[in-house]
Amino acid sequence: MSQMRVTGSAFPLVDASGALLDNIDTDMIFHNRWLHITEPSQMAQHAFGNLEGYEDFTARVEPGSWVVVGRNFGAGSSRQQAVECFKALGCAGVIARSVAPIYLRNAINTALPIAQMPDLAGAIELGDELVLDFATGTVTNLRPGQVHVPTPAISRVQVEIYRAGGLLNLQ
Repeated sequence: MSQMRVTGSAFPLVDASGALLDNIDTDMIFHNRWLHITEPSQMAQHAFGNLEGYEDFTARVEPGSWVVVGRNFGAGSSRQQAVECFKALGCAGVIARSVAPIYLRNAINTALPIAQMPDLAGAIELGDELVLDFATGTVTNLRPGQVHVPTPAISRVQVEIYRAGGLLNLQ
C-alpha cells in the first residue's frame, strides 16, 4: 500500500437496537471449519459466516467498505484468515472501538488498515464516507465533517508497514 489515505463507505455491524456489535471473535469472523482453505480469494466468501445476523455479509458488503464494529474485535485465536478474508473482499479496513492485540498486530503486519476509536458509538452510520489519513493519523467522517484521532495513535512503524504493503515487504 503506497497511498497515505484510505477512503471507503462505512459498513457498521449493529444489533437490533442499532448499537455496534461488541466481542466479535475470530471464530465469528472466520469459522474454524474453513481453516483448511489457504487461498485468500476463497476465504472471502466465509467472512462473518458464523456471526448471527451477518451470515450474508459477503453478499451485502461492497469492495472499499470499512468494517465498523464495537469493542474487543478479533479476540480469540490468532488465525490469519480472520484478516485475510477482509483483504480478499477488498474491504478498506476495520474501524473499531477496540481491537484485540493479536488481531491488531496481524492486521498491521498484513497491511489491512485498522484504527481503534473508543468514542465511536453513534459517530458512524451505514454509507458514511470515511477517510483514514496515515499522514495526519486521523479518521474523518465526511458526512458530518467529524475528525477523529484513533487511540492509541497510528504509529510511525505502522505507517511504514502499510507503505510497504505488509511487514514481509519491509526493506
